[in-house]
Amino acid sequence: MSTTTEATRATNLDRVAALDPVFAQMVGATAEHVHAIPELTDREKTFLCVVADVCQPSLGLAFEAHVRAGIGRGVSTTDIRALLRFISYDCGYPAAAAGFERLAEFEAAEGLSPDEAAPLAADLLETGPGAAPSPLPDAVRAQLRELDDHFAEFFDLQSRMRSGAGPGTLTERERGFASMSIDVHYQTLEETFQAHVGRASRGGASHDDVRAALRFNAQFGVTRAWSAWKALNAYLAELETPRTGAGSVPVVP
Repeated sequence: MSTTTEATRATNLDRVAALDPVFAQMVGATAEHVHAIPELTDREKTFLCVVADVCQPSLGLAFEAHVRAGIGRGVSTTDIRALLRFISYDCGYPAAAAGFERLAEFEAAEGLSPDEAAPLAADLLETGPGAAPSPLPDAVRAQLRELDDHFAEFFDLQSRMRSGAGPGTLTERERGFASMSIDVHYQTLEETFQAHVGRASRGGASHDDVRAALRFNAQFGVTRAWSAWKALNAYLAELETPRTGAGSVPVVP
């Protein structure tokens, strides 16, 4: 851990200690334990913290502490803006808007200027004949149409707007971890949870890496994590059991 990161952590704990010194001890021990998880990068840990702040929501001291700690680990507010744009259709646009509002306040107070993001192409914002092709696999689109045609069209739109890759975007592994963590916070632990685990796996995450992401999320609520562990262990056991004619993992961009 760098000197800058240690100083940031100490500053954050000092602010918590001003509220309650014993609680600060509990926070410090918890943070030390989960941040020692070796399978996740510092960037991934920062993203998981911010996702939790938006979903809980906890956009006060916790959000500021997580953003500040992320900056100390090389994660810019531009990176966090890319995260908020990505998670907005899973956590909900109002929740993401509150995250942007709080992040902008932090940037203004700290004198930070995020990089300007390139606008989306017009056909990514369309529905109907003028829209770009949906990045969703046909099997997933068929499942969505069985639920509701308008919802399927909405899902196509959301997926198109997040289909970009490369510099300034999240990796597929990062997208998977962020999305599955939203499932943990909202306890949507069936099809979407499995699809998001599959996304992380396509991004190069091993089953142990996926488990590490869930271990990290325990700090945001052990009862939710408990339920998620039951769902994850059952799903991974299913994937790890050889089956004849097994179906494919759901895919969501």
